[in-house]
Amino acid sequence: MQIDDTDRRILRHLLAEPGLATADLAERAGVTAATCWRRLERLRAEGVLKGQEAILDWRALGYEVEVSLRFTLDKTDPRAFDDFIAAARMVPEVLEIQTFVGRVDVRLNVIARDMGHYQEVYRARILALPHIADIEALMHVATIKDSEVLPL
Repeated sequence: MQIDDTDRRILRHLLAEPGLATADLAERAGVTAATCWRRLERLRAEGVLKGQEAILDWRALGYEVEVSLRFTLDKTDPRAFDDFIAAARMVPEVLEIQTFVGRVDVRLNVIARDMGHYQEVYRARILALPHIADIEALMHVATIKDSEVLPL
C-alpha cells in the first residue's frame, strides 16, 4: 500500500497523541475532518492502522521486576513450540512472547511485584512449561529506548 504525505502527517500526529478526536487530528494534520476520517478508515481497511489501545504502566500498578527469559526447547516432539507457547499464554505475568531461529527458540518477558513474587512465578509457572531444554534469565535494569513510532 502506498501512503502519501497527508497520510504520513495524520499518522505522525496520531502516534504522538492517540487520544486526539478526529477533528483535532485533522486540524493538526492540515486537512478537513471529513478527509481525516476517510483517510483513517482507508488506513484501517488496508491494515496499516490496526487499532488504538490503552497502554498501562505496570510499574505504577506495583510490578517492580522485569525479567527476559530465553528458552531452548526440546524439539524431539514436533508439537514442542505449539505446546510451549499455548502454556506460556496462560501465565498472566508473561507480557510478551517471541520466537526465534537460532540457539534461542523462545523469549518470554515476565513481570512480578518483587523478587519473592518472581520466584513464585518462576518455580510454579515457568518451570512447569512443557519441552524446556534450557533457560537463560536476563534481569531488566533500565529501558533506554521504548518506542513504536515509525520514521514517517
